[in-house]
Amino acid sequence: MADCMKYSLGLMLLVLLTHGCTAPPTKSNSPASHRVIVSTDIGGTDFDDFQSLVHLLLYSDTIDLEGIISSPYGKGRKEHILEVIDAYAVDFPKLKIASDGYPSPDSLRQMVKQGAIDIPDASGHGEPTEGSNWIVECARKKDSRPLYILVWGGLEDLAQALHDAPDILPKLRVYFIGGPNKKWSVNAYQYIAETHPTLWMIEANTTYRGWFVGGEQSGQWENSAFVERYIQGTGALGAYFYAKGERMKMGDSPSLTYLLNGDPENPAGPSWGGQFVRASDRPHKVWHRITTEQDSIEQFGVLELRLPFSTDTIGTPFALMEVDRPIFGHVYNDTIRFLFSPKNPSVYSYRISSNIPSIDGSKGQITSFSPPAIMKSSPSDRFPNWWTDAPSPEYMEEGYIGIKTVNRWKVAFLQDFADRIKRCEN
Repeated sequence: MADCMKYSLGLMLLVLLTHGCTAPPTKSNSPASHRVIVSTDIGGTDFDDFQSLVHLLLYSDTIDLEGIISSPYGKGRKEHILEVIDAYAVDFPKLKIASDGYPSPDSLRQMVKQGAIDIPDASGHGEPTEGSNWIVECARKKDSRPLYILVWGGLEDLAQALHDAPDILPKLRVYFIGGPNKKWSVNAYQYIAETHPTLWMIEANTTYRGWFVGGEQSGQWENSAFVERYIQGTGALGAYFYAKGERMKMGDSPSLTYLLNGDPENPAGPSWGGQFVRASDRPHKVWHRITTEQDSIEQFGVLELRLPFSTDTIGTPFALMEVDRPIFGHVYNDTIRFLFSPKNPSVYSYRISSNIPSIDGSKGQITSFSPPAIMKSSPSDRFPNWWTDAPSPEYMEEGYIGIKTVNRWKVAFLQDFADRIKRCEN
């Protein structure tokens, strides 16, 4: 682990003077590596998961990696994870010279699991998957250490695991890269919030953006310049990284670097993965009618429509809500239930198509607003272990709250990444 912490005292002082922090994050005093499962939508909607997985494998000697689950939106599958492991296999002989803690390519392949492909209905859960079963199996191992679940995509496999085996909840520590992922995974998210509110969870809706937004962007630290100077052509992993994106994004990497520095059991403390505040009650509003522009919900909150209907429909009740994506309704007693999480502050318009005459063709709107930067955290007793983005104005940049708790360390964690990928050089 010492290798990954190498950066000069002068560099540390530069970062501290630049950002006005009184103390840098430090390596955890934990006597053992952290147990980790990653759930990723790699190959689905964004290239950043490919980059973050390269980064993860380069640091895999510092953690006990127990699983990588494909939980995609779109066409991503576990084959995309195996592609990255193939590149890792080429560099593996050189990596082993640097550290004997690197897992073998074959052991990595054995822990790759396919997770949920389809989004569940508004109940938030469906059928067990290879991925959800693997979470349960790992959580039930006789190991006193907690199991960190780093969620880079949807929460479906985590929700399914908790539904099937609620006894595993005390063992879990979850770092969820929310934001857009929460929009796609809102059904599973709301199931967890309603049914398992005592889960230990970091919900990072904006903080993670500090990896690539703001901070030091001059010279070699600019997102494209960094990749060109340090990553492009550096071993098979560097070549793979560059082929998937000539600029750096890596929006999921803060979930890993959260474990590399600071005290992971204290989300309020500084770390390369951000620092957080105790969550207030999770924003969630229920309407039993079509909403209008005058109705509002906090950005990344959960809008729930429960529209009553008569049972004299034609065949099986069906309803589809067209907003910024199609949302299928879920029959709940004598109502159709829709869940939607807005990722941007905006006025959203929607239309419902249905074989239920009373709602077919209905049109509505909802206004999403950004929580004020001066908003103070009001910790919720119902969510005693839930953490989220720090709203203080001092941590805000380019309209995103919390991102300075990550990008204040940008030079340090990028220099560390640059030093580490040198292990793959010929």
